[in-house]
Amino acid sequence: MKSSRLVSILLLLQTRGRMTAAQLAAELEVSVRTVYRDVEALSAAGIPLYGDAGHAGGYRLLDGYRTRLTGLTADEAEALFLAGAPGPAAQLGLGSVLAAAQLKVRAALPAELRTHADRISGRFHLDAPGWYADADETPHLPAVADAVWNSRVLHVLYRRWREPTDVERRLEPYGLVLKAGRWYVVAGPGPRTYRVDQILQLDTTETEFTRPADFDLPAYWTAYQHAFRDRLRRGEAVVRLAPGVGLAGPVKGDAHTEEDGWTRVTVSIESLDHAHAEFLRLGTGVEVLEPPELREMIARTVAELAERYGNFGTHGGD
Repeated sequence: MKSSRLVSILLLLQTRGRMTAAQLAAELEVSVRTVYRDVEALSAAGIPLYGDAGHAGGYRLLDGYRTRLTGLTADEAEALFLAGAPGPAAQLGLGSVLAAAQLKVRAALPAELRTHADRISGRFHLDAPGWYADADETPHLPAVADAVWNSRVLHVLYRRWREPTDVERRLEPYGLVLKAGRWYVVAGPGPRTYRVDQILQLDTTETEFTRPADFDLPAYWTAYQHAFRDRLRRGEAVVRLAPGVGLAGPVKGDAHTEEDGWTRVTVSIESLDHAHAEFLRLGTGVEVLEPPELREMIARTVAELAERYGNFGTHGGD
């Protein structure tokens, strides 16, 4: 809608400073001609917006001009308060800052949007950690966050899973990621990914580093997750699935339905032990055909269970 686009132009100029018509058009996914018309509409409405010609030109707002957040829609106001996760903010040492920011935003909202925001924060609560694990202890998280923000080098003693387990590392922290209740720091050189809870000791420095201009944290994390899953699922197994039974893991190639209604598929697996546990959860709904080592592991487990429960009917009862 044009009204929301006008607000977007205003907020873009307010937060980023000078922008050309082409930059605004690319950001809003509209034509440059549309941007020209929108800028004229803003000027006609009394917004102190100026355009400079030339190579270094562009549109800008009068210095010191700030708009109130009256352009927020109800959905945007709700999303804003839903996104404010107090747990992670507190871990970063920003709990009071988040509360103050939300208070200011709430005060700036029109009455009807303030009601929507209060409803969403009162009815939805974000709790990142899983059910069966306590949140990791991350005493060094505020220091890591400060180094990320100020581009300061860190010297850490880090515990990894392979020998030698405790190693010293010089980190240039590019960014922090919260995944399933666990904090990770992405740091150069590399970059590489480190669990913040595995930092045993940390020394801050006054040495500054230059963050790569082309480094994109969300893009890096997406690629890292894909690579991580690929590293985990290096093996494969051939199985038969009963009608209606599905698998969570990736299927390789096409599934083949056999005469008895069962489906024969090839799936990626992390390891024999992991696949053994996962397939046992499906009970009689799956038959493992290959690899033979996995089939034998499951057969032994089933035989042990049959022996253990074979005399169940002879114990207790009338």
